[in-house]
Amino acid sequence: MVSLAEDLKLALDRVAFARALGMEKPDPWQQALLRSDAPRVLLNIARQLGKSTTTAVLALHRALYRPGSLILILAPAERQARETFAKIAAFYKTLRHANYATPDSDRKLGLELTNGSRIEALPGTQKTVRGFSGVDLLIVDEAARVEDELYFAIRPMLAVSGGSLFMLSTPAGKRGVFFEEWANGGPSWERYEVRAEECPRISPEFLAEERRTLPSWVYRQEYECSFEETDDQVFSIDLIDGAVSADVAPLFGGEAA
Repeated sequence: MVSLAEDLKLALDRVAFARALGMEKPDPWQQALLRSDAPRVLLNIARQLGKSTTTAVLALHRALYRPGSLILILAPAERQARETFAKIAAFYKTLRHANYATPDSDRKLGLELTNGSRIEALPGTQKTVRGFSGVDLLIVDEAARVEDELYFAIRPMLAVSGGSLFMLSTPAGKRGVFFEEWANGGPSWERYEVRAEECPRISPEFLAEERRTLPSWVYRQEYECSFEETDDQVFSIDLIDGAVSADVAPLFGGEAA
């Protein structure tokens, strides 16, 4: 059983909470994220570096220590949402002490606690998310691959609650809301970019093999956090941007003389 003093420490220190869940040595970026109170966060992080695991820790901490919280986990497909929720469920099983909220309901893709908090994992479609409101924490996994319409549908969920929005992904081309917010979203977002070479758990030998095996653009996208041109793109984003100038008067649509 966790003492009240230790429980208070875990409530106040999310890094200590992560370590209690088995993350003995969180990477520097993970510690920074765990300690951050930013309401809008973009995680452009290479594969297998722990972005889903870290957000799972944050989701569980929010549910336990902010009673009545509603936490939604969205992903392009149910399988992806299930994977993130499985991490939360596994973490929760390590904390079933008498002084933690016990679940009222422990379902395949949801967890309800006696303190009033709920965690729901959903496949990312407008039909599955529109019934929710008053969301305290909204996590969009594989955010580069969700439909733009879904993003537009979920933002109003945070209007009244003032909840937090986390979007995490590896890049998937220079298009979509994840790319747009990363490139043009302004200072309201706290951004994290972590390449595979920065992770001590991934060996240089493995990355060298991947670099030899994969097409160069795939390697840059998956391991170097690079937003590459999409396969069906005829003209590059940079070329299009370079062709647009505010100094040239439009041929049509201007004010009548």
